[in-house]
Amino acid sequence: MAVKLRLRRMGRKKLPVWGVVAADSRKPRDGRFIEELGRYEPLAEPAVVDLNVERIQYWLSKGAQPSHTVRNLLSREGVLLEHHLRRKGASEEEIAEAVRKHREHRYAKLNEHVKETAAARRRRVLEEERARVAEEEAEAAKRRAEEDARAKKEAEEAKRKAAEERAAAAEEARRQQEAANEAQVAEDKEQSGEMEVAEAGDQVETAEPEVAEPEDSAAQPETAEAEAPEDAGEARASDEVETSDEVENAPVDDATAETDAEAANEAGEDLTDGEADESKA
Repeated sequence: MAVKLRLRRMGRKKLPVWGVVAADSRKPRDGRFIEELGRYEPLAEPAVVDLNVERIQYWLSKGAQPSHTVRNLLSREGVLLEHHLRRKGASEEEIAEAVRKHREHRYAKLNEHVKETAAARRRRVLEEERARVAEEEAEAAKRRAEEDARAKKEAEEAKRKAAEERAAAAEEARRQQEAANEAQVAEDKEQSGEMEVAEAGDQVETAEPEVAEPEDSAAQPETAEAEAPEDAGEARASDEVETSDEVENAPVDDATAETDAEAANEAGEDLTDGEADESKA
């Protein structure tokens, strides 16, 4: 009996699942089989291959021949490479390392041509959307941090400028106050100087009459003394004229005449004495 490793159809309509079996080569595809060796789901992305490697190695060692599709599956999974190395007498470590590298290489090539399913596409789109949202959130957080830092820096700059402006205003006010104080001091000095000059002038004006005052006081009595005799003489002269007129016009007794003559003589003597005093002065 020739044993063949081949696929047996399972599953349902339009959703096949294939079983890897060891069967008599004379039996139909879906007929009786000797042993089931694994499963193959080609519609999954990527395709699912589940094999019983130990039993497959047993049947291969007994001379079982795989079909074309099963040979491809066994080659991709490294089963045929392992069988070949065992026949050559390689160690288990060398076999495991060679199979691992072979599987990585074959699956890398296979993934380049894998057809993406709807579910895988949805998962990919969701992952991309999550990544995009995360990136946008990170970018937004970064922008917010930069804006906060910029606002903080601007606030600090504005605070510093305000402090500088206040300091400049205070310095300007201080300078203005100092200028005003200096101007006030200068004005006070000028006023005090003017007051001193005025006081000095008043003192000079006050001192000048005091010096001339004795001469005026000495001259005034002399003038008064000189004017007094003149007034007295004029008064006496007018009295004499009136007396003479009265004497001429009125009848006078001898005694009265003598009395008047004596009075006239006395007035004349007084006048003469006043004129003499005036001439002496």
